[in-house]
Parts: sequence; structure tokens; C-alpha cells
Amino acid sequence: MPWPSIALLTFVTLQRLAELVYARHNTAALLARGARECAPEHYPFMVAMHAAWLAGLWLFAIGRSVDPFWFLLFMVLQGLRLWVLATLGERWTTRIVILPGAALVRNGPYRFLSHPNYAIVVGEIAVLPLAFGMPLYAAIFSLLNGIILTIRIRAENACLLQSVH
Repeated sequence: MPWPSIALLTFVTLQRLAELVYARHNTAALLARGARECAPEHYPFMVAMHAAWLAGLWLFAIGRSVDPFWFLLFMVLQGLRLWVLATLGERWTTRIVILPGAALVRNGPYRFLSHPNYAIVVGEIAVLPLAFGMPLYAAIFSLLNGIILTIRIRAENACLLQSVH
């Protein structure tokens, strides 16, 4: 039966689309308040990697059974994702946007990690394909995600460092 895989992929797709709308709204509001986007050069590659990851899952995971352990772990990650979104609120965006004079967020999951959203994304990129029994797919996209996140985190840290000086 393909419906569990279709239901899970529909959930993830709708979630990602809703997040893009939310991020676009937040980005526009931040820019209107005087924020600036920093280091946008890698952004198209990040979007392309995430789109390819999701499109590939639609192509290769339909009809596969969903492993309950990996599914539950993925759902835990969704709860953590919501925690990040709730903590950042209007400051959450998919781009690196710096609001001059705004203090760094240090509550919620940011008490424990500098970049909790990226840690969650690392988990999602690996765990969702594993839920479908696709370890090679998980490894390939984890490697690609690791490359992009290395570039992004370096850029974001440099931008944040510049903003406090």
C-alpha cells in the first residue's frame, strides 16, 4: 500500500511550502525594519539541494513501507523544529538576515546549541530516507547537506560577528 509513504511525503512537502511562505513574510518584515541579508551566494544551492532531496523522495520512496522507529524519530525532530520556529518567531527565515542592534537569541533551544535549526535539518535529511529504508540516499544527501551547511554556518557566524562589532 503506497498511502503511508504518500501521507508522510505530503506532510513534509506541505510543511516545507508553509515554511517558505513564513520565511518570505519574515524576511520582508525584517528588511522593512532595516535588516540586511548577508552572504546570499550559497542560498540557491541550498534550495536546490533541499528540492532535489524532496523530489527524489517522491520519486523513490512512494510505495515503500515506513519504519516506525525512524518515523517516530522524524516526528521528534518535527517537534524540535516547532520549538526553533516558536523561539525565533518573526526572526526565523531561510536566509541569513541580520537585524542591526538585535540581540542574539539565547533562549529555547539556543541555550544548548548555537545553530539548533541546522542540527535538526541534519537529522531530517538523514532520518526521513531511513524511514523509507533508503540508507544510500540518506548518506548522499547528508554529505551534500554537510557541505552546504559548512559554508552556511561559516557565513552566518561571520555575519553575526560583524554585526556585533
